[in-house]
Amino acid sequence: MAKDILHQARKEMARRHFGQAIKILESGAEIYQENADYYILLGTACLYAGDVGTSYAYYQKARKINLTNVTLLLGQAAIFLRRGDTEKAINYYIEVLENEPGNKTARDAMEFIRVHGDYTTICRWVDTGRIEQFFPKIGVNPDKILYGTVLAVFCIAGSLFALSFAGRKTKNITGPRMDLSSIQLTQEEKTNSQNKDLSSVTCHYILSEKEITSSYEKALKYFQENDDNHAQIEINRILNSNASLPIRQKANILMGYLSVPGFDNLIYSPDFKVVEKDPDLYLDCYVIWSGRVSDVIESESSYEARFLIGYDTMKNLDGIITVKFSSKIFIESDKPVKILGKLIKEDGNLILSGRSVYQSVNF
Repeated sequence: MAKDILHQARKEMARRHFGQAIKILESGAEIYQENADYYILLGTACLYAGDVGTSYAYYQKARKINLTNVTLLLGQAAIFLRRGDTEKAINYYIEVLENEPGNKTARDAMEFIRVHGDYTTICRWVDTGRIEQFFPKIGVNPDKILYGTVLAVFCIAGSLFALSFAGRKTKNITGPRMDLSSIQLTQEEKTNSQNKDLSSVTCHYILSEKEITSSYEKALKYFQENDDNHAQIEINRILNSNASLPIRQKANILMGYLSVPGFDNLIYSPDFKVVEKDPDLYLDCYVIWSGRVSDVIESESSYEARFLIGYDTMKNLDGIITVKFSSKIFIESDKPVKILGKLIKEDGNLILSGRSVYQSVNF
């Protein structure tokens, strides 16, 4: 049975696919012109995606239809809280509690404002993503539930397997993240770590056998430490080197385990000037760069601009890169902006594939 786009969008939002949810919702703009739930969903999706300006506009449309919707009020309160306008945020939270006295999000947010309501703390919570706990709830991510179930099954199976082989000694590369024993280098791979025939291979780095194995071990170590950018750099070094095919294959497998970071958990963000010296070494790394945008090209499903890196204070310019988003976002070009994105190549040129933005209104 076909599902309506509101149902589809809710599912995508629960999975934290906000760009996809926005695309689905925008496809039904003509159908849902007078539907408050439609505008509230769009506003909430944009809020989580970091596009606060568009979120505010959609919430305003919903407010013309339904003034007392609790989700709407929480969303508008979150926008003002994000901006540091705690007085307006509290007014909205009071409205929420008038309509739903036991609302936990509103009570927690008001307690946060009472204890930590200074602008500096709010900026830090916005920057790290912790402020999202006061956004309208979008449900538990079903992918995490599935992952947890699968992990539990594997843990049980692994325990039974371990018990069946009790007494046998095995050397595993384990850590707080996952067991990487299956992609550990064998002694033979370490001994023959170089590709002997380079006639059909383009190598950016010529490494010794020791350097290849050392780079691979570093990648495993960084991965277990949740330092995925440094792991990606070592993977790139291997993939662009004279490393043997088996090692390159294992490096590709490891790359598949790396995760997408947020503003709050990116351990290392390379500077633009460092990236510029050797772009291939930093491909697929995520960065958080500050600056301003210019020459904006927008559509209903995309955003592109020149990103003036380091120009947030209008005193220094570290460099310029094209930034592209695969969803509609709003960035004020006359104000500084912080962008989280992934470094990729498009038509041979390095670009920043945007993931989320943060822009303060107090400039």
